[in-house]
Amino acid sequence: MKEQVALAGLALCLVLSSVAAYTVPPAQLSLISPKGLRISIPDGPGISLFAVHYSINKALPGVAAGDWNYDVTSPKNGYWVHENTLVTVNDGDVVNYWLYVLYNGLGYQELDLSWTASESKPTNAPPKVPTTIPGDGGDAGTDAPGSGSTPTNAPPKVPTTKPGDGGDAGTSDAPGTLIFDEQFDTFDLDRWEHEITAGGGGNWEFQYYTNNRSNSYVRDGKLYIKPTLTEDKYGDGFLNSGVLNIWGASPADLCTGNYYYGCERSGSASNYINPIQSARLRTVKSFAFTHGRLEVEAKMPTGDWLWPAIWLLPKHNNYGGWPASGEIDLVESRGNLNLKDSNGDDVGVQQMGSTMHWGPFWPMNGYPKTHATKTLSSGTFGSSFHKYAMEWTADNLKFFIDDELILTVDPGSEGFWGLGNFAKDAPGIDNPWQYSSSKLVPFDQPFYLIMNVAVGGTAYFSDSFTNSPYPKPWLNNSPTAAKDFWLGKNNWYPTWNPDTNNGEDAAMQVNYVKVWKL
Repeated sequence: MKEQVALAGLALCLVLSSVAAYTVPPAQLSLISPKGLRISIPDGPGISLFAVHYSINKALPGVAAGDWNYDVTSPKNGYWVHENTLVTVNDGDVVNYWLYVLYNGLGYQELDLSWTASESKPTNAPPKVPTTIPGDGGDAGTDAPGSGSTPTNAPPKVPTTKPGDGGDAGTSDAPGTLIFDEQFDTFDLDRWEHEITAGGGGNWEFQYYTNNRSNSYVRDGKLYIKPTLTEDKYGDGFLNSGVLNIWGASPADLCTGNYYYGCERSGSASNYINPIQSARLRTVKSFAFTHGRLEVEAKMPTGDWLWPAIWLLPKHNNYGGWPASGEIDLVESRGNLNLKDSNGDDVGVQQMGSTMHWGPFWPMNGYPKTHATKTLSSGTFGSSFHKYAMEWTADNLKFFIDDELILTVDPGSEGFWGLGNFAKDAPGIDNPWQYSSSKLVPFDQPFYLIMNVAVGGTAYFSDSFTNSPYPKPWLNNSPTAAKDFWLGKNNWYPTWNPDTNNGEDAAMQVNYVKVWKL
């Protein structure tokens, strides 16, 4: 026992020695144009977490909680960077802050720090990467370990999960807290569950969803969701004579949706199996939130009859089946380059839409009153990345594209029941939301995230649309729609550019997904 005590004492001395041997590098603070604040420190070996706590024009003594408190769980481009585009910092404002770094498994702090903002130096560029790492000498905070103030030995509690890993986590956090931060440094399958189903989204689309690295993968900090041909996996003749059985056997590959014959389909001369294989990812088991700012930077796919979507569904269906419990579509688009509506307006990849679905039951759906589109005058949503955002409070929902407000949804004092005029249009039906006091019911419950690329189907591509140079190969009321689509392959498949850029022109690419508490 005495020998064990002595060894424990020696270990404690070594720990204390290591504590004194590291100093948190000085932070770089700068304004973001047109609004916001960036705080960063340089990356270095051993750093596994960076946290910043701050208030504007308010004292922040010791390790007190700030008005804004964030954990950064991974570095990017040589820096640990926190960006907050919700906070307003004016010229002359004082940012009082303290820092926390987890280094080699131990926590270190720098306390009682302050910085005075100057609007003469706003920036949208990342901080300059130093030519030396902390401890190599030189300027800008690269002093040798051990210099400067000695950090405390009582660091704040270190989080054991990254933002967004705790189901409904974050619902008690202060406004402005980053509660979900996905940078796609890895493909986190604990966070993103693959749906496995041929039922699609209930529109008889022509894809089935699976977990396959041909269709969903992460590379160079981006998520790719890319549709491929079913016959690439199963061979010629499978669509009209094979059996697609995706019931699964283990928890990781079980079919997630049997509706619309979603777990097994048989091909015949008139009833083709889904000719496209794609992916749909969701966070229903890992993350859901109520009220917040959702921000996604993504590039839409280009190719005829592609239907990408980033959207949300309720975790619990508190008010009944769809659409009684609501649906929020952050962005939907169509991949066609030359698709026009009956007025001759672009409705393909030059256009995106944001929509909310709600109503007492199908087909009573009030979505036309909560829908907006944005059409680019030059370029497309598939030629570059764009920022799609939604701000959801207890009073309203607002939708943005590249920081431009395109839709505000405020149902008024009578809520969505009154906005939908359901009592007049269908007298005698029950109001599924009558026992809720929330103004925004059914949008007062946790919603989870979904991202997918669908293809075709019998709803989203109207028969009144015109496409060039080749028309739509199926009609929405055709009993052989999937077959008709497939027989037009020689016309639409080349528009996906399958032999260029690894076929990724037809993929939805996602750079990041973030959610802040509001």
